[in-house]
Amino acid sequence: MLADGSPREGRVLRRNIDARLIVAGRSARRGLAAAIALGFAAGLLVIAQAALLAGVVTALVFRHATVAEVTPAFAALAALFAVRALFTWASEIAAFRAAGSVKADLRRALLDHLFRLGPAFAAGEKSADLAATAIEGVEALEPYLARYLPQLALVALVPLAILAAIFPVDWMSGLVLLFAAPIIPLFMIFVGSRAEAINRRQWRRLLRMSAHFLDAVQGIATLKLFGRAREEIALVARISDQYRRTTMAGLRVAFLTSAVLEFFASLGIALVAVLFGVRLLHGALGFFPAFFVLLLVPEFFLPLRGLATHYHARMSALAAAARIFDILDARPGQPAGRTKPPPGPVSITCRGLSLATAEGRSVLHHIDCVFPAGKMTAVVGRSGAGKSTLAAAILGFLPLRSGAILVDGATPLAALDREAWWRQLAYVPQAPRLFAGTIADNLRLARREATDEALYAALFRARLLDVIQRLPEGLSTRIGEGGAGLSGGEAQRLALARAFLKDAPILILDEATAHLDLETESEIVEAISDLAQNRTAIVIAHRLKTVRRADQILVLAEGQIAESGTHETLRARGGAYAALFGAGISVAERSCAT
Repeated sequence: MLADGSPREGRVLRRNIDARLIVAGRSARRGLAAAIALGFAAGLLVIAQAALLAGVVTALVFRHATVAEVTPAFAALAALFAVRALFTWASEIAAFRAAGSVKADLRRALLDHLFRLGPAFAAGEKSADLAATAIEGVEALEPYLARYLPQLALVALVPLAILAAIFPVDWMSGLVLLFAAPIIPLFMIFVGSRAEAINRRQWRRLLRMSAHFLDAVQGIATLKLFGRAREEIALVARISDQYRRTTMAGLRVAFLTSAVLEFFASLGIALVAVLFGVRLLHGALGFFPAFFVLLLVPEFFLPLRGLATHYHARMSALAAAARIFDILDARPGQPAGRTKPPPGPVSITCRGLSLATAEGRSVLHHIDCVFPAGKMTAVVGRSGAGKSTLAAAILGFLPLRSGAILVDGATPLAALDREAWWRQLAYVPQAPRLFAGTIADNLRLARREATDEALYAALFRARLLDVIQRLPEGLSTRIGEGGAGLSGGEAQRLALARAFLKDAPILILDEATAHLDLETESEIVEAISDLAQNRTAIVIAHRLKTVRRADQILVLAEGQIAESGTHETLRARGGAYAALFGAGISVAERSCAT
């Protein structure tokens, strides 16, 4: 693919997206084929309908036939109208059902791929952008799949069938139509670049507006607190107005295109009518062929005008599909293998591990360490030292710049089946993700089939059972997105309860005791110590109380392991660990306790 930003590059990109959309439509090709076949059958019925109507009018006007004589023809004509309407309706239904199945497949593929990409990818994207792409973006493909693709096939079939019917009757009219037909597609191509630019700009503004509006809604309490709500309302109104102007610009191009195309179609019909009029006046042509052809000429242009109408649906679909395929083309941080991880606690070895941010900034440099099987390892260090980055790499969310992560000392993490590896893990991040729903729903994300008794046991171990039992609806109490309705500490303990419920052999806890007062922290530390028994536990923490019971402590400084050992050994050594958990931390903890 070209990369110079030239018009040729744009054409190559459009062809690629068009091809991928057609491939996406293959999952419903039977439905699309049925829609095309029914539409073509309706087009053939138009020819029969025109011939029958021309014959009836000729018989009544020129042969002075009685009504009784043409009654069977009228009945046949009514039947043709009914069957044609039925075929057209069935074609629409088949096309939209096919488009619906493609949309469902694409949404499923998007969600599955986002799960494979993991939170490291999502953290670099706006959640409203991803949501708008999965909802509005996929929805924008429906007119393309249900209308444009079938119409594209009908443009190649119906006009040719009509020409095949016209040429034996009047070759001169056939030539006029044959030369007039390409004008419409050429004009569509001419205005296509302008329409595409508008649609791409419109789609970008829709994503930006969605992201900004979501940010405003999520931060409405803060905006009101600082008296900035009116300014934010004005900003949202300005962004909405920009989107409206872009939409109107697209509609202006669409209406202008339709008007010009109608002009060309009307000009073609008028030219054929004038030719017939001249020849009828001179007696060079009979009424039946002239009327028959005149009835078919508007139907000849109808598929072409329909394609022009739906051509703008193609432009909108291309703008939305470009973003959809950008997400689908994103590669996970580490390639997914097929090897199943060994059951039970396993050792995790980092050998020469180097990691960098998406911008290329180096975070960890040639890390060599081992997280022993069935032991608890604490990772400490100042903010920005790379602790959470290391955890994300072990989870399989980040690509490695160099080195390897080995499971049980032999199997590279990249060779493991990703889903199977994640089933072996329980992960509690610093800002746990809680969803709008009941408390039971949030807990059962860890184990779908868990009973209420198992949920209560997990809540008890997370020191949250008393809080939940005091709620009027208990486990059925609904919370908002992000744990709205719970305090920060309660939300953190609910995430911990989810980890207890999963009962996985490998635990990764990233600041799991954040947002907790010292008394609650002491209870949670006890629970974590119990949970870590006979499991491979990796605990990232800033508080001394959380890490002092670890079997091994790794101290990260400037992207490298500064020292490692037990709490007593490192404190006695007087190095980086002693400086990190020295008097300052102890004073802070004492002040919090008082």
